[in-house]
Amino acid sequence: MTKYGFFSAVCAREGDGSPGQKVDSDKVMVRARDAAHLENLMDAFPDWLHAHTIHESDDSDYPCRIFMQKSTWQCIVSDIIKGMDYDNFKSEVHRSELIDPRYGDALMSTWGIMHRVTPPSDSDRSPT
Repeated sequence: MTKYGFFSAVCAREGDGSPGQKVDSDKVMVRARDAAHLENLMDAFPDWLHAHTIHESDDSDYPCRIFMQKSTWQCIVSDIIKGMDYDNFKSEVHRSELIDPRYGDALMSTWGIMHRVTPPSDSDRSPT
């Protein structure tokens, strides 16, 4: 999850990327549910992504994808980290004009779900 959008990055498959192809450990498939998130990424990192294309497919849970060298993705992630200048991620996303407000709402829901895995504090534990 970034201020540019929600991404899932996995190794790409060799050849045309069809299921059953071997994994290409040098290539990454950066996936998104919304093409606008990948467009935000491309706009933010034109030096790295100017020659890349968003591939869309309706038969996948992540219908939008960009394929790139793993080293390119490493540079983008590094630049995202270098550019962090905020102390509250959800607030930064809500302030951003890049993102559809539904993304901020989804982040709040995700925060609520992940809050369930926070270990209880000593005051929350019942005596044994």
